[in-house]
Amino acid sequence: MSILQKYIDAFSAGRDLSGDVAEIFLDGLITETNETLLAEVFRAWDQKGISGDEIYEIASLMRGRCTRVSSKHETFVDIVGTGGSRSKTFNVSTAAAFVIAGAGLPVAKHGNKAATSSSGSADVLSALGVEPAVDPATSERCLNDIGMCFMFAPNFHRLSPTLAKVRRGLGFPTIFNCVGPLCNPANAPHQVIGVWREELVEKMATALSRLGTKKSWIVHGHDGLDEISLSGPTLVGEIENGAVRTFHISPADFSVDAKQLNGIKAETPAESANLILAVLDREMVESAAEGLVMINAAAALHVAGCADSLRNAVGLARASLSSGNARKKLDELSDAVR
Repeated sequence: MSILQKYIDAFSAGRDLSGDVAEIFLDGLITETNETLLAEVFRAWDQKGISGDEIYEIASLMRGRCTRVSSKHETFVDIVGTGGSRSKTFNVSTAAAFVIAGAGLPVAKHGNKAATSSSGSADVLSALGVEPAVDPATSERCLNDIGMCFMFAPNFHRLSPTLAKVRRGLGFPTIFNCVGPLCNPANAPHQVIGVWREELVEKMATALSRLGTKKSWIVHGHDGLDEISLSGPTLVGEIENGAVRTFHISPADFSVDAKQLNGIKAETPAESANLILAVLDREMVESAAEGLVMINAAAALHVAGCADSLRNAVGLARASLSSGNARKKLDELSDAVR
């Protein structure tokens, strides 16, 4: 019996992946060409539920194997969603990345094409005129020269096209939605990671604390967003110097008014790109889309120590937008990867 078949049975019985065979199991996933078998593994795993230890074990292996990017910056950040949210918003974290970089905090963004959403970060960057699938050397140069880069996950992690195809066909997120954001090739010391389920906040935070981070947040909006929400409270799992604590934040903590999340849907990468451009070009001032981008950018600026409060961090994000610096970062990144 193959290890994948063994773990279909184990997952179906409610047993977790054992750490001592995690590497053999991961290699089995990567080398397997039977799409039906892979789909059965992920369905059984999803039914059982993903454990925090499983997230840590797979992420630790992938971190150890990935191609690295070296940064000259001591302080920089990644902001990313796991996908899986049913809200199907535009790519908020990608838009926020330009705002963060425009505020002077370097961004080493890690991402992929959509597996469970309508538009992944790589998809929307393509629609924005940015080539996402550049080689690691180009990503490193962009990070160090212009203070922003995109690291296209397949160019840094040795997985398989078959595995990617199966994930896209499942219709639900898998453990790779969890571990991908934990495997930043530049080893960003600060991260803001959005998750699609509330119960994943503490699991992901605990896994990240074991993997190592200076200070990072795992967030889940009350409305199901894998982002910080503008319409109500957001659960935060904060990791700082190895310790994990959970708490809630609300729009009031940013000194912004809560808004209904109208006008933020995007069914395609082109629709998402149009919304991002409208925000960066100041065509959606005071809209829910702009507010959502600002508070998520502000959280990253605060977590990285650029502002001592979320309220002050919003001021930095707003200035990045109003000055045109956020839009300039999009143009600089596009030019740098031509």
